[in-house]
Amino acid sequence: MTDRGFAPVVGKGLEAVIVVLYVSSLVTVLHGGVLPEYRTATAAEVSDRTLAATAERIEASIPPPSSGADVTRTLDLPTAIDRAAYRIRAENGSLVLDHPDDDVSGRLRLALPRRVVAVEGTWRSDERAILQIRADDGRLRVILS
Repeated sequence: MTDRGFAPVVGKGLEAVIVVLYVSSLVTVLHGGVLPEYRTATAAEVSDRTLAATAERIEASIPPPSSGADVTRTLDLPTAIDRAAYRIRAENGSLVLDHPDDDVSGRLRLALPRRVVAVEGTWRSDERAILQIRADDGRLRVILS
C-alpha cells in the first residue's frame, strides 16, 4: 500500500520518455531525408534564377548599333548557393554556373545580336562581378571580369 505514491511519478516519467523519443525521431527524419532534399531543390532554383537574371542583365547591357560606346557595369550575385561559393563562366555563347554540387550547376544560352563576336571571362561569387562590353569597329566583346 505504500507504493501508491510512486505511481504518478512513474507515469509522468514514462510520458516524458515517450515525448523525448517522438521528438528525437522527428528530428532524425527531417534532417536525414526531408530537409536535405528541400535544400537541394531550393539551391537548384536559386541557381536557375541567378543564371536567368545574369543573362538578362548581360543582354540588356548591349548598346544599340548606332552607339560605339563601351559599357562597364557591376552586377550583384548571391555570394553563395547552398552555403558554397560558385563561379559563372562564359563558354560558347552560354553562361555556365559551376557549383560543387552538380545538381545545382547549370547552363543557359545567351541571346545576343550577331555583332557580338566574343563572350569570355569568369565571375566568382565571392568577388565583385564586373561586366565589360568593348566596341571595336562595330563588333562587340562581352567580358566577365
